[in-house]
Order: sequence, then structure tokens, then C-alpha cells
Amino acid sequence: MTVVRYFAPLGFVFLFACKKNDTPPDNNNISYPAKATLAGAVVMTTNAAGVKVYNGGYGSSIANVPGQPGYFYLMTDRGPNADGTIKDSKVFAVPGFNPQIGKFKLNGDSLVLVETIHIKSAANVAVTGLPNPVGSGGTGEVALDKDGKTLPEDAEGIDCEGLTVAADGTFWLSDEYGPHLVHLDRSGKTLERINPFGTGTGGRKIPKVFAMRRANRGMEGLTITPDGKTLVGIMQSPLYNPTKDAVKNSLYTRILTYDIASGQTKQYLYKLENKNTANSEITVISSTTFLVLERDGEFPGDPVKPSLIKRIYKIDLSAATDISDATDGAGGKLVNGKTVEVLTDAELQAAGIKTVSKSLVVDLLKDIAGYPHDKPEGIVLVNSTTLAVSNDDDFGIVPPDPVNNTYIQKILPLTGKTDFNTVYFIKLATPLF
Repeated sequence: MTVVRYFAPLGFVFLFACKKNDTPPDNNNISYPAKATLAGAVVMTTNAAGVKVYNGGYGSSIANVPGQPGYFYLMTDRGPNADGTIKDSKVFAVPGFNPQIGKFKLNGDSLVLVETIHIKSAANVAVTGLPNPVGSGGTGEVALDKDGKTLPEDAEGIDCEGLTVAADGTFWLSDEYGPHLVHLDRSGKTLERINPFGTGTGGRKIPKVFAMRRANRGMEGLTITPDGKTLVGIMQSPLYNPTKDAVKNSLYTRILTYDIASGQTKQYLYKLENKNTANSEITVISSTTFLVLERDGEFPGDPVKPSLIKRIYKIDLSAATDISDATDGAGGKLVNGKTVEVLTDAELQAAGIKTVSKSLVVDLLKDIAGYPHDKPEGIVLVNSTTLAVSNDDDFGIVPPDPVNNTYIQKILPLTGKTDFNTVYFIKLATPLF
């Protein structure tokens, strides 16, 4: 395949156009600049060691702005954080950070922020990215401030990772806490919040088994079918189903389809390449075909443990087996008393369970010379032969090794510079639609 690389060391590079939903028009007549950058990144805070926390973080997901070529949405996650020394703890550099969606306009080779859409509760109050309480989405994570003091939980907190836009301009998000599916109006106010517990706005639920998600590995990607009727979300890693130890070698993650009108769901299995990879995003091609971004968590060029897998696969649900559980049990569908996460390939075959088919479309480490990022997390189709890939820059910070309840600058081994959001435009040899 032929690959065109556009790189911006100090900001964002993005381009796409779309009529509605996530499905791009087959429009090859728009003239794209080599790159478009977000200049003048603002520093939100600086710690005592001089480590800067930038106002980036917009690379967790990308969505096309319906009907507005040259405009796009970018979404942050829960905010700048790093691992703490307490088990399952996170140090929040800016505890009051409000997760948000930015609308950007392409202006020559620059991206201009034209609107910030703050994510708000049903009461129209800005939410934080702090963990939820147990029973309403809590993962057991402990939030700490920079001094190591425990921060309060936020029942409306969201660690948003997947973003898709409906034809009416409203937003659907998926997150890593509940996991939650959250419907926002155009202003960012919550219209509905759906999770496995039924504690969200509206009371609708997704299957109970999704409450078995691993902390910080929830519903990482979300898209919507071209008819606007069905949400399709993908879990980042195998569920801890029935336990963490039981699935330590599992390669099976779940895809959820959610009929927006009826609330009916289906579930499918996606097989990872190995136990060190995870899913970062899903985006629509057709009603049954999608692109999935699968990667490890390592840095390209790391002298100790370099990245080996950062790939985009085309998947097809049409021949896969729906593994829904009619009883909605806590462990989901069981086969001979076992959860599907612990089944071997032979046991799945004997049970007649087929995973979604997958075929390689892009290998970022091979097809983009010098790809430097550890976390490609956003993908969007520009047109039938062009794919844009964005990275999560973690607001420019990471935990030190060993962890000590603080954070250091996130420096890319291949560039020697702080990580910033970047989008690469990849030209595909074969049209996707």
C-alpha cells in the first residue's frame, strides 16, 4: 500500500469531511493541505519539578462533523493522570478537569478551535473525570491529588474514549468506568446514561457482563451504523470474567451492538493478536463492516521494550456468532459452565462460536516511516481510500519508573520531544467502500 505521512511536532494534524454519522462521503475532490497544526498549546499546570501539563489530550477519538467539510470533533479522555503507588490508584494532575469535545475548523494549514463543548450531567452541571462510586460504574480505582490526598468520587464522572455523532448533531460517548454509553445534546448536556447497573439517566441497561470490565480498559471505541440506528462499541481488553487470573491468557474481547430505539443488544467476540495488545478504536465502513485499531502499549524505538504491534484491521460481523445471554447473567453466556473469555479455540469451535473475521488494512509501524507514538487511539475515514489516525498524547505526562505518586514529561524515544496529538493520513491502495 502507498502511505502519505503528515507530521506536526507541536500540535494536531487532522482532515476529514462527512455528510452524516461516521460514514464519510466518497469525496476525493477536496484539496487537503500537507498538514494542519494546532499552534500555541497552553500549559494547564506545572509541577514543582517543572513538568508541564499541556491542554492537549484531544486524541482519544475523532468524529466527522455532519455536513461540514473541513470541520471535525476531537474528544479528551478523563484528564491528565498518572499511576500512583497505591494499588489501582491514579494521580490527577488537574482534578477539576472537565472532559470535553472540541470542534475545530480547518483554516489553511491550521486548525482553529471554534467551539468547546463541555460534557455536563443531566442537571447541566460540568462533570469531572474522577472515578464513579461502587455500584454506579466504579472500577475500584482510587483518585489522588498531587499531594497524595484522596479525591472524592464523582457519580457523573466519565473517562470518555469513544465518540460518534448522530445525524441530528447529538453525540454518543463510551467510557472506561461503567462502562457507560452516554447520549449528549448538542451543548454537551446528558440526555441519557446507560450502563450495566441501570443507575444512569433513563434507567436503560446494557448486559450485566460488561460490569466485569478491567479497570481502565472499558469500552474504548464507539461508532454508529450508517442508518443511525445502532451503536457499535468495542471493549479494550478481555473482561475479568470470571476473574483476573482466569483470563490472564485470554485473547477474546467483546463487541456490543446497541439498538438505540429498542435497547436490544448483541455481542460478538474479537480475537486479539496476542495478550499484550488491546483495542483502541472502532469506526464504521458499512452496517456490518468496521475498522478496528489494535495495538500494544509500548513506544516505537524504546531501547528496552520497543513497540511491535500497532495495526488497523477490517472486521466483519455478518458471519460471527451472537454470544448474548438470554438470562443476562453476571458472567454472560456460559459454555459447559465456562465463560467465553476462558474458552480455548477448540472449545469455541465445538460450541459453534465464530469470532468476527479480521484482515489487515494498515500496519502503522511498517507503513508510516518513523511512527513515534505509543497510543494511536482515534481513526476516521476521510474518503474511501484515505484514513486518518490520531494519538492520545496523555496531556504530555506519564508516571516515572518506578512509580512515586508524581508524573514526568512524556518524551517520545524516536523524537526526543514531548508527545503531542498528531494525525497521519494514510492512503489505501484498495477502496474500503
